[in-house]
Amino acid sequence: MKVFCGRANPTTGAVEWLEEDENYDYHQEIARSCYADMLNDKDRNTKYFQGICAAVDRVKARGEKAVVLDIGTGTGLLSMMAVTAGADFCYAVEVFKPMAEAAVKIVAKNGLRDKIKIINKHSTEVTVGPDGDMQCRANILITELFDTELIGEGALPSYEHAHKYLVQEGCEAVPHRATVYAQLVESERMWSWNKLFPVCIQTEDGEKSIVSPPEMEGCPGAPSVYDIQLNQVPLKDFTALSDVVTMFSVDFSKQVSRAPSCFTVRLEPIRSGRAQVVLSWWDMDLDPEGSIKCTMAPYWVQTASKDPPWRDHWMQCVYFLPKEELVVRGQSVNLAAFRDDYSMWYKLQQVRSEEDKTEVHIESPVCQCQAHLLWNRPRFGELNDRTRTAQYIQALKEVLQPTSICLSVSDGSLLPIVACYLGAEQVFALESSAVSHSLMKKIFKANHLQDQIKIIEKHPDSILSSDLGDKKVSLLIGEPFFSTSLLPWHNLYFWYARTALSSHLTSSVTIFPQSASLHMVIVEFKDLWRIRSPCGTCEGFDVQIMDEMIKNSLDFRESREAEPHPLWEYPCKPLSDPLEVLTFDFREAVPERSIGKEGTVTLLRTGKSHGAVLWMEYNLTSSLSVSTGLVKVSDEKGYCQWTPHCKQAVYFFSTVSAPGTLVDCPSAVAYAISFSPKTGDVTMDFKLLS
Repeated sequence: MKVFCGRANPTTGAVEWLEEDENYDYHQEIARSCYADMLNDKDRNTKYFQGICAAVDRVKARGEKAVVLDIGTGTGLLSMMAVTAGADFCYAVEVFKPMAEAAVKIVAKNGLRDKIKIINKHSTEVTVGPDGDMQCRANILITELFDTELIGEGALPSYEHAHKYLVQEGCEAVPHRATVYAQLVESERMWSWNKLFPVCIQTEDGEKSIVSPPEMEGCPGAPSVYDIQLNQVPLKDFTALSDVVTMFSVDFSKQVSRAPSCFTVRLEPIRSGRAQVVLSWWDMDLDPEGSIKCTMAPYWVQTASKDPPWRDHWMQCVYFLPKEELVVRGQSVNLAAFRDDYSMWYKLQQVRSEEDKTEVHIESPVCQCQAHLLWNRPRFGELNDRTRTAQYIQALKEVLQPTSICLSVSDGSLLPIVACYLGAEQVFALESSAVSHSLMKKIFKANHLQDQIKIIEKHPDSILSSDLGDKKVSLLIGEPFFSTSLLPWHNLYFWYARTALSSHLTSSVTIFPQSASLHMVIVEFKDLWRIRSPCGTCEGFDVQIMDEMIKNSLDFRESREAEPHPLWEYPCKPLSDPLEVLTFDFREAVPERSIGKEGTVTLLRTGKSHGAVLWMEYNLTSSLSVSTGLVKVSDEKGYCQWTPHCKQAVYFFSTVSAPGTLVDCPSAVAYAISFSPKTGDVTMDFKLLS
């Protein structure tokens, strides 16, 4: 049996569906899962164990048998905790078949198979009765169905069904409740992830501006939350306009409703400012009294803890208000939190009188301008980066001539407008998707350039001379940026596009950027290594079967390749100097033969060599370049400083997932890196040297 999987193809700039082995999707799910991160979350595991022990004790104190329903059991860890705490029997539900099979083995290995039944179903399909999956309803409900947004993994529908059909009324629940908190802030940095700011350009004719279309200004944005490691955002990057407020709580021991809801809290602004963003997180009480608490609160809230527990499976939420609104200190406003089955969003509302009973309409925000469909949050930030934009403008000024026939090849780029403002004779913009075509048409119109920039909705290999007005391109420009790119080198699609367009270029064409290079540095991560680290024993239970399962999936085909991570969120220290490993000359066509390099990089600093980080740098001209990776080798804390707009490629060394292979005090790392023109892929291999 075969399955079809979508993969970015750097040679075509498209996501293509490839036929893969039936085990491919399963191995990807395991290899990229958060299981290792959760099992290594000591704070989470300890508090769950404490909460489970307390729940079992309460049931036993009533003279009842403790029957547990564990929804989303995963490895079976929480069920094993329950049995160890004295539960009489556990029904552990897991819908993912490979995980359910692993749970059976893990439970057996820990000698608990007689008291734990693994049910490989979705919880809403579980039946109760003499011939059912469960002999009787449970009186303890244990779940771990939560994501960063709390409800994004379908917790509410699962709880609603469980209370109706699977557990007793008044059951114990672990966790007992969850509470969502919010804080209203002003932040130009975060707002730049949601709106397009004006761009000012100095030209020979004076200052000109790039502005966004009206529909973008009033657009509520993307409906999805932006989940990030808020602990990596410095206090200087936002201003709190309110204290932290409690928005709502969910009591999991009682009937839960999935029906859309609205929760309103009256805010007293602590300072005046522009309300732009709501920062939000949650905590959970593992017992009714709230004495066992697990919180996702960021560092400025957890005053008692300078270094909050690190976890990647639960982070913090950034919600963008539909529009920027002024709030005044001392003048109350209402902050409304809306939710449906799987998501949440926020709005500011005027304080209404008691007599005003206007019905609140709960409608999820929908992007109306198309920008939020094409550009993700980091892309908005990239387009709003004034320093980066200034580099492109300066570089274009160096190469653009009044006679330039300019063609832009990038998804939703502002470079065609810059070229137009700087005086190019004619400008074409290649937009290969209907969405990017439609969006750029609106932006060009908002800047009164709809008659000066021609949009061509074609792939490069389909371009005809007539599309370009029977003219040859003398200046080919790109950032490059393509929305389908996942890894840094996927934007080398610009090179393939340039090659396909060769017949439409003048013999003296200027290519911008003229070249690119792949760079690398060996690093020690502060925490990110935990997502690939084996657990071995978790709270006294042997979970090595899970470790082996993850390792096998990582070793399955290309699962042992680099993976994208936004490293500004994940501190790491450089153990080597940065090194240029491959170069790509865009002035020439894509070669037929592979480009490769082998060598060793010396480790100059002591530390644990967790992996290699790779990124691209683009040489706009011979003297100007932009980086998609390392901005500064070491900050005041010794950590690398990364560009916040791009994901870097992280290749974890095998020593992270298999500590037994660790080389004592390695002095260097041998590497072999190769670029295949046929596939557009970069393959790599590393070996630690003593």
